Amino acid sequence: MVVHVDARVLADAEHPGQSVLDDGVRVSAQTSQRLACDASRVVMRHDGEGRLLEVGARTRTIPPALRRALEHRDQGCRFPGCHGAVHEEGYQVERQADGELKFRHPQGWAIPYVLPRIPVPDDPVQTIRARNASQGLELDAHIATPGWRGERLDVAYAIDVLQVTGRVA
Repeated sequence: MVVHVDARVLADAEHPGQSVLDDGVRVSAQTSQRLACDASRVVMRHDGEGRLLEVGARTRTIPPALRRALEHRDQGCRFPGCHGAVHEEGYQVERQADGELKFRHPQGWAIPYVLPRIPVPDDPVQTIRARNASQGLELDAHIATPGWRGERLDVAYAIDVLQVTGRVA
């Protein structure tokens, strides 16, 4: 996909300027900003009459090494939900003095902090098997087979019973 966007529009969605696909279809400045967050880009400079003066080399807005560092540090997106919500739906991100990020709903209220992802071991299957073995659990293909008179498990009934007793949230 190719989007032609004036640099001023990328800096400020309220600024007048073009934001148009290669086939002439116009897109919102917010969509252009969202796409530019993580894209290949070629900067082209034009003179006042629109004549091409310079074409830069293709680069990434977020270089691969920086992306890997961010993924390692943050274990995924730090925005609760999706970065697209920032550009398309009016959500806001504020960096605090201590470097932490605060997220706000379009209506202004703070979005609560989301706990970081639980670290996944290098070999999660072996880790689970070892934990089960340490607790004397032996899992096989028949583990979910009911141990009473051989009738099939009524999953809906089991869930209803657990919900009534408060064991399932």
